[in-house]
Amino acid sequence: MGGMASMVPDGLYPVAWAFVLVGLLSAAVMLHDIYVRRFRQDRVAMEAVWAITALYLGPIALLAYFAWGRTNSAKGRVPDSARQKRRWAQAFTGGTPGGAAATVAHFIGVPLVVASGLTIAGINLWVLIIVIALLAIVLLFLFEKFAAGMTTGRAFLTAAMIVLAFDIGMGGWMILLHFSSLMPGPTDVRFFFLMGIGNIVGFITAYPIVNVLARRKAADAESGHLRISEDIDSIGMGAA
Repeated sequence: MGGMASMVPDGLYPVAWAFVLVGLLSAAVMLHDIYVRRFRQDRVAMEAVWAITALYLGPIALLAYFAWGRTNSAKGRVPDSARQKRRWAQAFTGGTPGGAAATVAHFIGVPLVVASGLTIAGINLWVLIIVIALLAIVLLFLFEKFAAGMTTGRAFLTAAMIVLAFDIGMGGWMILLHFSSLMPGPTDVRFFFLMGIGNIVGFITAYPIVNVLARRKAADAESGHLRISEDIDSIGMGAA
């Protein structure tokens, strides 16, 4: 990309194909569990999020889904007391929508940028990073607004913060590949493998932000439960 010859070794082909096939197989197992075994998520959008996450996290996403994703389905729901013990896992599951948004943004953004021929300083990488980031923010905003039920302002702020943190890893990885002449063409299976690695790096760099947001959300939910309990108690005292 950007006119530089790629120096990606041919020996990476079998690794890339294995990565893609394992991701597809992991996604297929999830989708079978969701739609055939009927472990439907309470938020339908999360069904797509989990499957997309499997494309780059493979067996790790599969383990996370069976450990935590199923608890958000009617068939796999666990008591609140058990759910609280795994609150730390909310930081992981909370990062999956951002990773899914970035993945979809790649599938949309890469063909658009390549077809447009747009460049900045003669390099299309910068346009690619900007377009993917903007698309990911829009997609994650829609998820937070309509699937998670956030207010418009909070949904946009959350999406922007997570995508920018994600891009520290993903964008940095793409820049490293480009200037090391290790960026293959977008139709090369090695490109999907390397972008999958970038998604993993972005997932890691976004984790601190997602962790803070997950803790704040849990604290808000806890304070809401306390307010409801206080209201119930005050009603009971008034009736007495």
